[in-house]
Amino acid sequence: MAPAGGSRRPLHVFNGGFLTQRRTRRILSLAGYDIRLGRPKSDGLIGIWGASPTAHRGLAMADRTGAGVLRVEDAFLRSVHPGREGDPSLGLLLDAAGVHFDPSKPSALETLLATHPLDDTALLNRARHCIDLMRHMHLTKYAAVDPTLEPPAPGYVVVIDQTKGDAALQGAGRALFQEMLVFAQTEHPGARILLKTHPETRAGHRDGHFGPGDESNLISLYDAPISPWVLLEGARAVYTVSSGLGFEAIFAGHKPRVFGKPFYAGWGLTQDEFPVGRRQRTLTRSQLFAAAMLLYPTWYDPYHDRLCAAEDAMASLGALARAWREDRQGWTAGQMRLWKRGHLRRFYGGSHAPRFTDQARDDRPHMVWAGKADPDARVTRVEDGFLRSRGLGAELTPPLSLVTDDLGIYYDPTRESRLERLIAASTALPNGCLNRAANLRARLVRARVGKYNLGGAIPDLPVGPHTILVPGQVEDDASIRLGTDRVSTNLALLKAARTANPEARIVYKPHPDVEAGLRPGQIDPSDMDGLADVVAHAADPIALLDRVDAVWTMTSLLGFEALLRGVAVTCLGTPFYAGWGLTTDLGRVPARRQARPTLDGLVHAALIDYPRYHDPLTNLPCPVEVIVDRLEAGRALRGNLALRLLAKAQGALATHAHLWRR
Repeated sequence: MAPAGGSRRPLHVFNGGFLTQRRTRRILSLAGYDIRLGRPKSDGLIGIWGASPTAHRGLAMADRTGAGVLRVEDAFLRSVHPGREGDPSLGLLLDAAGVHFDPSKPSALETLLATHPLDDTALLNRARHCIDLMRHMHLTKYAAVDPTLEPPAPGYVVVIDQTKGDAALQGAGRALFQEMLVFAQTEHPGARILLKTHPETRAGHRDGHFGPGDESNLISLYDAPISPWVLLEGARAVYTVSSGLGFEAIFAGHKPRVFGKPFYAGWGLTQDEFPVGRRQRTLTRSQLFAAAMLLYPTWYDPYHDRLCAAEDAMASLGALARAWREDRQGWTAGQMRLWKRGHLRRFYGGSHAPRFTDQARDDRPHMVWAGKADPDARVTRVEDGFLRSRGLGAELTPPLSLVTDDLGIYYDPTRESRLERLIAASTALPNGCLNRAANLRARLVRARVGKYNLGGAIPDLPVGPHTILVPGQVEDDASIRLGTDRVSTNLALLKAARTANPEARIVYKPHPDVEAGLRPGQIDPSDMDGLADVVAHAADPIALLDRVDAVWTMTSLLGFEALLRGVAVTCLGTPFYAGWGLTTDLGRVPARRQARPTLDGLVHAALIDYPRYHDPLTNLPCPVEVIVDRLEAGRALRGNLALRLLAKAQGALATHAHLWRR
């Protein structure tokens, strides 16, 4: 817990890691501590790292001076990779009473678990939602896992290994692990037993307690980087000494057999071989999670350089883990214009920068800009996301989000896309994910954020009982070519809206790319007679949505943004958001769109699960909420001078678009 008051409390350290690890220093500073060297006063405070080999220095100085001790440890959700590989932690455990893995005396966490009421409905709902988020994003302490890996056939027993000398073992060695294995065999005769290897052992950093000599017909080492949530789902039982995976097993529905004395044992949620006598309280899973994950840790937001809630830390880890999972093999990229290549390197670089070649390779997935991909090619298609930038793509403004689709692409309803599958699957999303989507939707409305965020004029709109917004589109856009049939021009759309709504007040908003002279789709003013009551030139689309009752569109994203704001939408084409029961559909709807998701399920699929986001300030993969912050604050990159000049040249050559759109 951070000290009270506005000034930072001196924290004297005798471990070089406190000085060399920038993230640790920063979290401690934000938590109210000032790291110093030298001898503390009797009322001072000494910082030590858990039970590290250097901890004795600080403890000895505390004995000599009478200073207090603050034990510092990594939080239970740490990073994508172990700290030994250079990944900074997303949170710390700061404990002035003890250390969570040492049962010789109560830590601050144990005191929380034993004495805190843990009966606040809002707190427990947060805990349940965070458990949902961890499961959905496949988060674990070190999140470099592959959720797509298939586990063995269900019915196996998981026996969790730990690294030799781990302080959490409190001196336990191979003999206890062997005893635990014997118990697993005895209690589950004939079952397959998986000896789950620790991530640091798999990476070659530290030895574990099990090895090839422990394998037999029914016992095997299991070191695949599988998501623990996938592995635990098929397990019939879980055995552990004190592993953090045992803690996670509780939230996967297990009651693990525990052979050590970890903080999570003794509360009625585990089978304890060596009970801690003073732990007599019975807790629910959500109460355990609330104390250990919401109240105890100090979480850090690397995008805003501030302390944060557990939900924000989970979203951050989810974004970082997703980028690693999708990019770890590297990419090849073809049919990419030169000006886009830098953006792709930032988005999909990771430890392997994309190689730009039209020739796919067997050892790397191959991406192609969606509009350039052969319809039958087995490639990953790339397109701009739905929260793109402050400025037009046609003006070469760098994107803040991109989507990758290994099945099709969202604007092509003639074939299934990955987004379609996500929307259909959103009907099974847990409450925590839907709650995140609802909060995001409310935030987008409040922040007045859309795809391009151009702002613009707010015209006087006609007064009437029913006002309809008709957004114009780029008429050679792929979503028009692939997603419309009888109505495929802006003029035809206006005529259809007027015919169906003769008494309505109709506001026509030309597409900004068309108004900028970059793309085709203009309507001759003489053709507007009797169709549009107002032509909203250079208007703010979000402001228009606040003032209309309905939207009529072919496939415009403005229809999706209208849904977010509770505005009724009629589709004459087949955009990704049509056909799910949320819109009035006058165009063709694929028969496969049978699911009936909620609006928040649609939002989760389209804005959380489908796109990738990249923060222009930290140059890190980031969650969608960070992009909303950047767009609201206007802190989003615009194209450099060379790109802006190229955009102007494109505008001058708009009638010869084939020259620059190759």
